[in-house]
Formats: sequence, structure tokens, C-alpha cells
Amino acid sequence: MKKPEPQVNGQRHSQQFKDEALALAQRVGVSGAAKQLGVNENMLYTWRSKTNAQQKQGESEQQLAVENARLKRQLAEQAEELAILKKVAAYFAKNQK
Repeated sequence: MKKPEPQVNGQRHSQQFKDEALALAQRVGVSGAAKQLGVNENMLYTWRSKTNAQQKQGESEQQLAVENARLKRQLAEQAEELAILKKVAAYFAKNQK
């Protein structure tokens, strides 16, 4: 694990460092990883919370995309059924005259 990089744009640690730190924390525990890396335990917990929130957001976006596709299919089917009903209604209206 490489040491923290200099601060860039208000960020002291790169995303790669954070990801590796979280992987280490998962293997050896948060306190052990914090000691090895020289960072505060709370920082690791914060990074983990943000990562989990991003993953949950990704999952919910995926669920919304699936639901959106289902609704589009349903709308297309109903539009097709409506077009058929209009043709049938026009046919019967023409034959009643």
C-alpha cells in the first residue's frame, strides 16, 4: 500500500488509495488498517459509508432503468391495442351507415 499523495483539489488521498485502504480494512479490520496507513479510523468509516451509498445509488438507478424499460414496453403494447381499437371502431361505424 502506498503512502498518501499530496493534497490535490482539497483531496488528500486519491480514490485508488481509498479503495485499497477499504480493501485492507476489510481484511485486517478498520483499526489495523488505520494504524498501518497512518490515517484516522473515522476517515475509513467515512470512506466506507460513501462507497456503500454510491453502490446503493447505482443499484437503485439500475432498478429504475429496468422499471422504465418495462413501462415503455407496456406503453407500446397499449398504443398498439388503441390503434387496433380505433380501426375496429372506424370499420363498424362505416358499416352502420
